[in-house]
Amino acid sequence: MEASERIEADRLDMPETPRVAKTGTLYGVGMGPGDPELLTLKALRVLESAPILVHFCKKGRRGNSRTIADAVVNDPSREFPLVYPYTTELAPDDAEYVSALAAFYDDAASRLSDHLGAGRDVAILSEGDPFFYGSFMHLWRRLKGRFPIEVIPGVTGMSGCWTRAGTPITWGDDVLTVLPATLPEDKLLARLRDADAAVIMKLGRHLPKVRTALAATGLLARAVYVERGTMAGESIVPLAEKADDKAPYFSMVLVPGEGRRP
Repeated sequence: MEASERIEADRLDMPETPRVAKTGTLYGVGMGPGDPELLTLKALRVLESAPILVHFCKKGRRGNSRTIADAVVNDPSREFPLVYPYTTELAPDDAEYVSALAAFYDDAASRLSDHLGAGRDVAILSEGDPFFYGSFMHLWRRLKGRFPIEVIPGVTGMSGCWTRAGTPITWGDDVLTVLPATLPEDKLLARLRDADAAVIMKLGRHLPKVRTALAATGLLARAVYVERGTMAGESIVPLAEKADDKAPYFSMVLVPGEGRRP
């Protein structure tokens, strides 16, 4: 038998290599602070191509990230809303809230894994940056290691807000402190006492507590309130001049630093 014939015979006797099914890719897409023109080119490419577009929302409402995408996506058949069981109804440290959110993310991960396992790409639309206080992170933690994942960074809400407010946030050696307003007042006070510059996010009903903490630490005069920065209905005002304590979730307080300047 010729050598070529032996090689061919050996090849025919070899067991066939099993084919590995190709799964879909999970994308965490940073949608930026609100203005769709601040989307990255990479985010735009995924929005245009992914067959499943996931957005988190409150019952009866569209998610803010999905609203941002309206400028480039007009295909309801691809929408995949994930409706939170709670938003502001319970405190974040309430045992019922924690349990309900864990079950919500477990169920969402299971539903998305069905699509990914069937080879469909899934894009999770995330306000700001997916890895910065993003709900995407809870699904990333549950699905990483099981499917390919690509995270597309986005312009953060805070950078959009300080840009729109015309407020440089750090100078020289200033250290920036980012705080969720959901912290207890004593912890806000402790962090703000040592802050060169600060961003306080997730205001909502916590604005009175934040105002009190800023006044107690001598920072109220520097504080700037920004509501829905870069979005329709944007409002920017020195916090000391804001007459009421009403604030939506998509608002924050900026405390610019006063560090060294040439």
